[in-house]
Amino acid sequence: MEGRLTITEVAKAIGVTPRTLMRWEKAGRIKKSKRDWRGWRFYQKEDLVEIKKFYESTYDYDSFEGMTAANLKNIIAIFALSGLFLSCILCVPAAAQSGLREVPGIRETTKAVDIVLDKLPAVRCPQDGAITESVKYTLGPNDVVAIEVRRHPEFSGEYTVNSEGKIEYKYVGDVIVDGLTKMQLKERLDTILSEYIISPEIDVRIVAYLSKVFYVVGDVHRPGKFYMKGNEISIREALVQAGLPTNAAAMRKCRLITPNAVGKKNNYLMVNVYELLYGGDLKENIDMRPGDVLYVPATIMAKVIRVIAPVTDAVGQVTGTAAKGAALAATAL
Repeated sequence: MEGRLTITEVAKAIGVTPRTLMRWEKAGRIKKSKRDWRGWRFYQKEDLVEIKKFYESTYDYDSFEGMTAANLKNIIAIFALSGLFLSCILCVPAAAQSGLREVPGIRETTKAVDIVLDKLPAVRCPQDGAITESVKYTLGPNDVVAIEVRRHPEFSGEYTVNSEGKIEYKYVGDVIVDGLTKMQLKERLDTILSEYIISPEIDVRIVAYLSKVFYVVGDVHRPGKFYMKGNEISIREALVQAGLPTNAAAMRKCRLITPNAVGKKNNYLMVNVYELLYGGDLKENIDMRPGDVLYVPATIMAKVIRVIAPVTDAVGQVTGTAAKGAALAATAL
């Protein structure tokens, strides 16, 4: 009947297997499918929407073919007790050095991933000569502007935009600059100073771009908070500034998260960074705006290794101590 989808069609639409859908049903994660008069499973189209939301919001983080992070720890503990786990000692440090490390600004639990923006390091932009200054950049709080009035040094100086979007311009008073471009500020100052100076010659430069930031977090070589020299920046340029994804990154499952003030859920877009960087798909090169967060998650294997790394370190220390003791005893003999 129209509006019905088989379990195979639903699984294909979201990129999983029918067995995975049945497992989700059994675990109570998604709504159970209905059955027709022949006993075959089917879903309604609205069910597909809900299943997609579940898959995109939680499945990437708290499960992998039915195994949670807690289950992984139990399995790893069994391997450690049985002695088979010792075979990982030599390979784990090498994998850890290739980018499988603790990621600043990311706190993972068994059910979610929390992005802690306050713990991200602030990354300086490239030198001024490396990026052309944007004429469309609009001023905001914390930006610093340099104003030079030729032949009138008393009206010249550097000024920081305060939290109210104003600069305290000497001899004149507060001047509202919030939302103005460099050229618009120049025109406003020209109007103001014309009352004091005949044909003022004014030059305005933006000394520090500090009002607009974006974040790149997760498995990149240089995660952190970045200052923008424009009102937007492409994802590709943002990744270049962040040092590109590490070997542990799940590049096909990145997210562009946009903050909101009303608590709206799922305020993100899925981005296939792999196709952008290595396939040349410019449809994935979305523009980021101030406050946006680009999250580059880790692969399941990277998460597993991060869980077992502390165990292997402890085993390695015990093994090293025992070997050292045996060597000392042999020397004494």
